[in-house]
Amino acid sequence: MTLTRSDRLLRLVSLLCLAAVGFALISQHAFGMKPCAWCVLQRLILLAIAAVCGLAGMGWGPAIVRRGGAVAAAILAGCGIAAAWYQYSVAAQLFSCAQTFADRFITASGLDAALPWLFGIYASCNDARVSLLGVEYALWGLALFVVCAALTLATLWMSPDADQSPAD
Repeated sequence: MTLTRSDRLLRLVSLLCLAAVGFALISQHAFGMKPCAWCVLQRLILLAIAAVCGLAGMGWGPAIVRRGGAVAAAILAGCGIAAAWYQYSVAAQLFSCAQTFADRFITASGLDAALPWLFGIYASCNDARVSLLGVEYALWGLALFVVCAALTLATLWMSPDADQSPAD
């Protein structure tokens, strides 16, 4: 099986998303940085992007599979951008993010009870406001979602000829 450039790009996005969730879990469990509802929602979105891009980048099936996956991942990245921006600009200013969309969604899904080590909500948005290298985590997340959107959309503009690597 020969992987195209699009396949490789989608796999890269999947890897970036999984690495970001891994970093978030290390931050939480090793360094005590407790996540808020919006942090947890962004974890879920990153895992969804990773799954979609990982499956779409498998190199099997027609090009429509890859393109459909790229579109789905770009839409999910747009949701991530909105969540990260809301967390940074609104939720982080609130005393509590209880009963916000993220809190209701995660709680209603049951993920917080089923996998509390991954999806547990342990802090308010204001308390979860943490910086890394002088930049808030929400903005790092926003930047990652922008990169994911750009890379997945880039696969849509690759021509079929440019999609093949030179070694093919």
